[in-house]
Amino acid sequence: MTPKISAVVSDVDDTLVTDDKILTARTQAAVADLRANGIVFSIISSRPPRGLRMLVKFLGITTPFGGFNGGVLATPERAIIAKHLLSPEIARRAWGAEVWLFSGHDWLVGHSDEPYVALEERTVGFPPTIVEDFGAALDTTAKIVGVSADFELLARCERDAHASLIDQASVVRSQPYYLDITHPLVNKGVALSEIANLLAVPLAEVAVIGDGGNDVAMFERSS
Repeated sequence: MTPKISAVVSDVDDTLVTDDKILTARTQAAVADLRANGIVFSIISSRPPRGLRMLVKFLGITTPFGGFNGGVLATPERAIIAKHLLSPEIARRAWGAEVWLFSGHDWLVGHSDEPYVALEERTVGFPPTIVEDFGAALDTTAKIVGVSADFELLARCERDAHASLIDQASVVRSQPYYLDITHPLVNKGVALSEIANLLAVPLAEVAVIGDGGNDVAMFERSS
């Protein structure tokens, strides 16, 4: 028997949009076809919810969706349904790479010429806030991103963070140049379960789409 599919949940970058961060007409049409057949569509991304607003609009998403790999669940109107913040103690640690911090609706960086700032600004659709230090934002951190054009350095940072933050944080590279550090309960699998529960759809009836290591947890939950 063909499994019943009641909902589809997708990763965004390199899955739903092209390498150039373009949402194609073909993808929009595919999502519209799902909706026409009574299948719910939503997204879970490493991007901040603010950086997903145009995709939500163009795809006509009316359901809760996940930002920060599921660290924040939001409505299309950007009302926060659930959030899992890093502890201030973890947020204040040194990471051995350039660091960005996401707190509330803000993206904080130390310098506008840091690697990949221009790419991220184009991706999320809003500029960073330049700060001398992260200050009180460290008490309300949704995600820390270690950033480096040295992929081997970032791989070492990932291994070191995994070893030192067991059960204290989720550590995963969303791209070869981005190391995401979030609350230990934050991963796309947990977010998938939370969204399915909000939609009252059994996980067995949810199909998922993704391309990266941080998407594996979704496949594990939906299988």
